[in-house]
Amino acid sequence: MTLGITPSQTVGPYFAYGLTPNGKYDWKDTFGNNLITPDAAGERIRIEGRIYDGDGAPITDSMLEIWQADAQGRYASPADPRPRNSTFQGFGRTGTDAEGRFVFETIKPGPVPGPDDTTQAPHILVAVYGRGMLRQSYTRIYFADEAGNAADPILGLVPAERRGTLIAARSEQNGHTVYTFDIRLQGDAETVFFEI
Repeated sequence: MTLGITPSQTVGPYFAYGLTPNGKYDWKDTFGNNLITPDAAGERIRIEGRIYDGDGAPITDSMLEIWQADAQGRYASPADPRPRNSTFQGFGRTGTDAEGRFVFETIKPGPVPGPDDTTQAPHILVAVYGRGMLRQSYTRIYFADEAGNAADPILGLVPAERRGTLIAARSEQNGHTVYTFDIRLQGDAETVFFEI
C-alpha cells in the first residue's frame, strides 16, 4: 500500500457558526456592512460591487472583510497612537448575495502614513474569503477621484496596466456618493491581490 497526498479539508474556509456567536448565521451578529457611527466625521460613501470567479460567474457565497482609517487617516488600533475623535472602528464584514453582490456603507478614509516617510492615498484593505480557498486573498480599494493615487507607494508597485483593478469608480446615485468596485478572482482583468 502506498500513501499519497490527500486534498485539504476546509470549512468554507470561514465557518458561519464561529463568526456568528448568536447562532443566527447572520453576518451582522458580530460586525456588519454599515461602519458609520453617529459621531464619524467625513464623507459618507457606499461601496458596492460583485465578486466573480475565473469563468466570469458571480460568487454567491463569498465573505468580505474591510479595514480602513477614518476620514483623518487614523486607525482604530493600538498600533496607531494618534488621538481619535470618534467611535468609528473601520472594520466591516458582509457576505455576497444570490447575484454575487456586496455593499458597505462607510466613511471615505483619509491619507495614511506609508513606508519610508511617504503618504498613502486613501484606500480600504479588503480580505476575500470563499469556498475552495484555503486562505483569504487580500486586495485594496483606491478611489478614482483621488489625486494622491499617482504618488501612492503601494499602488506604484502594481504594473500600470493592472492598477485599474484596484480603483473604484465614483458616481452619484439619489444624492449619495457610490463607489463601484468589482473583484475578479481569476481570468481576464483579475483583481490584483497582495501577498501578506
